[in-house]
Amino acid sequence: MPLPEAEVSRAIVLGDTGSVEKIRIWGDQKAPVQDYLGTKSDAELRAEFPALYGRSHTYLALSGGGEDGAFGAGLLTGWTAKGTRPEFTIVTGVSTGALIAPFAFLGSGYDSHLTQIYTEYSLKDLVNRRSVFSILSAASAVDPKPLRDLIARYISSAVVDQIAEQHRRGRQLWIGTTNLDAGRPVLWNIGAIANSADPRRVAVIHDVLLASASVPGAFPPVLINVRADGRTYDELHVDGGTTNQVFLYPAGTDWKYVTQKLRVKGRPELYVIRNASLSPTYQPVQARLIPIAGRSISSLIRTQGIGDLNRIYFSAQRSGIDFNLAFIPPGNNPPPNTVFDLAHMRKMYALGQEQALTGTAWHKTPPGF
Repeated sequence: MPLPEAEVSRAIVLGDTGSVEKIRIWGDQKAPVQDYLGTKSDAELRAEFPALYGRSHTYLALSGGGEDGAFGAGLLTGWTAKGTRPEFTIVTGVSTGALIAPFAFLGSGYDSHLTQIYTEYSLKDLVNRRSVFSILSAASAVDPKPLRDLIARYISSAVVDQIAEQHRRGRQLWIGTTNLDAGRPVLWNIGAIANSADPRRVAVIHDVLLASASVPGAFPPVLINVRADGRTYDELHVDGGTTNQVFLYPAGTDWKYVTQKLRVKGRPELYVIRNASLSPTYQPVQARLIPIAGRSISSLIRTQGIGDLNRIYFSAQRSGIDFNLAFIPPGNNPPPNTVFDLAHMRKMYALGQEQALTGTAWHKTPPGF
């Protein structure tokens, strides 16, 4: 049953009671933690946020990009091999970045998972194709059951337990989806879900990761159960990249105030991995519906991603955060032969590794600044 509009603000998941430890928040309004911090003493904040209070902060934001997520996966494993990869205080992910984020959050011990996911699985391992006739009556072009099974295989109960352990230290893992009914970005506190006593916690994390990677039209929306006024309803969630290609914290949040309240040591560092090239590529388009629509959508995604990067850059400048951006260099990202083409993904993975090992990955400003 669809959630009535009047209940949108009251809908809860896994017993979320509305405290600062929220399971999810809107991505287009101020984070509740900002006001919460103002009500606490230094001693209370030190006790409640042991991994955040009085320590240096390092943030990682992982963007969407489909099969080009192999670039980010390779960059992270190359960063490990170089010996300079930090432990991230906060990790965020959208779409393909959402599939990378849990392993980036847990650390280099999970690099083998990233390598396997982005160099061993192609389209046939991720989806079941529908027939032309079934597409006409279905909500999507493919059945994503293989992808759901892959997520369940790699994000096991043991992995979820480790995410919960890191969450109790105060570290944060956030994944972005788009609430299709509301047309708004939703940020999911994966650590809080993992730390829940609810037996559905693992299944909910699988749902959120699948939803974040579910490109509308190609993949069906993911139905997530919520409760409001004692009744159970449905929400439809799709690719977080529909509303944000990449994010660090919700719009309207004064992060400088947050870091001051937490007595952050030194200047916070932000690393943004944009799993895409930021330069336009010339590609003749056939004057037919599908090629025109596909090229238009890819152009929209590219320009939206640039806008998101510019917004994060200016926000980082205002908040006193050291900004670092990695992206696929111009001329290194020819279109793959097919979606999730394995040869293309292996090339992007190797490129990411090379950039990390040679120290050429990071830029202090978005292109054009």
